[in-house]
Amino acid sequence: MIDLSCRGVSKRYRFRERGDSREFWALRDLTFDVQRGEALGVIGHNGAGKSTLLKLLASITAPTEGEIVISGRLSALIELGSGFHPELTGRENVYLSGAILGMTRREISAKFDRIVQFAGVTPFIDVPVKRYSSGMYVRLGFAIAAHLDPDLLLIDEVLAVGDAAFQEQCFSRIQELRRGGTTAVFISHDLDAVERLCDRVLLLEHGRLQTSGPPADVIRNYRKRLLAHEPPPLPATHPAVGLTVLDVRTLDETGRETSGCRTGDPLIVRVAYEADADLRDGSVEILFYSADGRVLHCQQTTALSNARLTLASGRGAVEFSIDELALQPGDYMIVAAARDVRSQQILSWTTGPSLSVRRGKMVRGLFYMPHRWRHLPHTDSTSL
Repeated sequence: MIDLSCRGVSKRYRFRERGDSREFWALRDLTFDVQRGEALGVIGHNGAGKSTLLKLLASITAPTEGEIVISGRLSALIELGSGFHPELTGRENVYLSGAILGMTRREISAKFDRIVQFAGVTPFIDVPVKRYSSGMYVRLGFAIAAHLDPDLLLIDEVLAVGDAAFQEQCFSRIQELRRGGTTAVFISHDLDAVERLCDRVLLLEHGRLQTSGPPADVIRNYRKRLLAHEPPPLPATHPAVGLTVLDVRTLDETGRETSGCRTGDPLIVRVAYEADADLRDGSVEILFYSADGRVLHCQQTTALSNARLTLASGRGAVEFSIDELALQPGDYMIVAAARDVRSQQILSWTTGPSLSVRRGKMVRGLFYMPHRWRHLPHTDSTSL
């Protein structure tokens, strides 16, 4: 049985620019079905049409062309807590939001304790939500929507809310709903989460359906498309000697070549070079760019140590050992370069392999920073 059907769906926006009327098609001729109990992922670059599709499915806006048919009750996990009234307590907002989502008062009362416990706001349930932290606010919003027991569940980027423990709790709840037969549509940039949750994935590109199929295959296709961009611009090389960066390899902690790892895992990056003559005061660096080559996320270089490095004539290699990879989940392009330390001129550089970083240590923010900490119990304040 089909819970969701899109037939020839297109969405056009009109806007004015310097007195001229222009139009932009955010989606064109999109056709697909979602079977009952299936979890469908939707991925694509910024501007591919994912957000527009989400608004259409949630009936926030209507298609310009085509038809969308939804069977059963729908719940959308988007903009969590957007319907809360700040002056009302958490308890009052649970009943208000539940009613807006289509739940009866009896149904809300039966699920009330589970909702509050799930959100972790029991001590504050009778406090106005304007006093809540942003984390408490969205956790309560997720808990209400996730306990609607819908036939069709729309999921946006909301799984990024809360800490690692709450994110796992969200995954568990969604999987519980799926085991109960709920159909899900998950629209996200988090490829790891899409692969974890979904049975099938659609890839949108410039508003059109590019491909669909098993998550691993479609995500692999998407990553190849991202990495097909030109490498990031680097300064021209100035070879003082005949030196060439030959290749770059990523290895796991056992020394085996790998194309992927997890945040917090160890990683070795080996840069091979060939020099016609000795290069004194040389340096080698590796740079981790976003998959499209536009954003530099991290640099590692031998120049940070005070030791002088001679790149001897012939073939050699420099290895960078990373105890805990600091990159958050995503796809990265690796560039390696050799420099003359004194002049800072780049002698040679090459684009290396792509690296797929999966979810490992889950932390908030764009970057994971390896760190240590210690507890100092019973410390006298005068010694601080």
